[in-house]
Amino acid sequence: MEQKEDKLKEVISHAKEYGFVFPSSEIYDGLAATYDYGQLGSELKNNIKSYWWKSMVQMHENIVGIDSAIFMHPTTWKASGHVDAFNDPLIDNKDSKKRYRADVLLEEHMEKIRLKIEKEVEKGVKRFGDDFDEHQFRATNPNVLRNAEKIKEIEDRMRTALETNDLEGVYQLIMDCEIVCPISGSRNWTEVRQFNLMFSTELGSVAGDAATIYLRPETAQGIFVNFLNVQKSGRMKIPFGIAQIGKAFRNEIVARQFIFRMREFEQMEMQFFCRPGEEMKWYEYWKDTRSKWHKALGLGDNQYRFHDHIKLAHYANAACDIEFNFPMGFKELEGIHSRTDFDLKQHEQFSGKKLQYFDPELNQNYVPFVVETSVGLDRMFLAVLSASHKNEVLEDGSERTVLSIPPALAPYKVAVMPLTKKDGLPEKAREIIDGLKFDFLCQYDEKDSIGKRYRRQDAIGTPFSVTVDHETLENNTVTIRDRDTMDQVRVSIADLHRMIDEKVSMRTLLV
Repeated sequence: MEQKEDKLKEVISHAKEYGFVFPSSEIYDGLAATYDYGQLGSELKNNIKSYWWKSMVQMHENIVGIDSAIFMHPTTWKASGHVDAFNDPLIDNKDSKKRYRADVLLEEHMEKIRLKIEKEVEKGVKRFGDDFDEHQFRATNPNVLRNAEKIKEIEDRMRTALETNDLEGVYQLIMDCEIVCPISGSRNWTEVRQFNLMFSTELGSVAGDAATIYLRPETAQGIFVNFLNVQKSGRMKIPFGIAQIGKAFRNEIVARQFIFRMREFEQMEMQFFCRPGEEMKWYEYWKDTRSKWHKALGLGDNQYRFHDHIKLAHYANAACDIEFNFPMGFKELEGIHSRTDFDLKQHEQFSGKKLQYFDPELNQNYVPFVVETSVGLDRMFLAVLSASHKNEVLEDGSERTVLSIPPALAPYKVAVMPLTKKDGLPEKAREIIDGLKFDFLCQYDEKDSIGKRYRRQDAIGTPFSVTVDHETLENNTVTIRDRDTMDQVRVSIADLHRMIDEKVSMRTLLV
């Protein structure tokens, strides 16, 4: 656990030092759980958005994108259930005075038990070598079975308590599991209470209940209320999807772990409208499709896992998370939910307007069912940054810190460096940049030794470094260095664009 915390601290420090993420309002000592994306962070963030948008909208003829307003009519949130049901179960430790989400405490406790199972499996691998049958071992080993039974019992009790809003039952489960506060180490807990997560504000100049509106806690409702607008104006036929990238706001009491859980964050969501009865087919389709999207980045297939929800949201008949192995352990990266026809029916009821689709093949009207994919952009950013951050010891004993960011997502695609600041080399370097900058974000770098410049580009994740030397002036060739392999080859300037494009184009991820 300590090693994981050290890794997160390293990533946070690196992110600030190189201009990826800064604490917000830092000159005023910051504001808890809010962060600003710096010059490199905003580029990486935009590239992640572009990858999602291209794969979701550009690669699917039946999915279109919108950009809805952050402020919505307050009845929207009554219809969606957020006013009455958008709560987190919270518990305080009386000794440390720290507040925690009760369900997260239980999930982290179960994760510790899961790690015991994995350690037991590792022992089996060492003991039996090539003869090891993992499936049989998990099915028969008494320690594994005992711990698996513990997890199942906690999951069952937790599900029942959360579904029935039995807060006393949640408290009792925490006590029975002997869960201690990570800071004080004590079990001196308060009762569990519910806390609504929506930020409210007032519209116009008149204060009071009539003027109360909310900052949206999710982007999905902007899609649902525009369902008919998009369907009719775009002549969309079911099945079809509506995608959106946008800010959402939640008054998280327990906001921590850097940009993993913030009060202002960004979501990339797509709502896929389908015929009633076909939702589970599309649910499985999107589980598979989204998993492939993540794994195409090459961060490691073993860094992901599916986790079915213990407690289904009030609108869902199936739900799972794609979890990623963050520095803090496996945590939710993306949610995939079968939302049934709950949202559209609720908005029909509260607005008095019909939100139905006429299906010409079936010759009937119906309220479509919805399958949602929702990925946190900030969490995606943290996944890419933390998985890419590596400290390497090289063959000569020296060390380097490198961000092996997938090239298509890297902020700068190429750095162009004159070997010296004289003899016409800077002018030639600028000429090369002028030929590349229309398609790639380039950086010109002439300060320090060439070795230091290479290290600097490694640390910000630039896939290629091009060095202009005296030979360049003679035959129009340059040295191009690959960030990951550190191999250097001599190439013609005329070939640079093609070589860079082959590695950094979004096509490498979308195909």
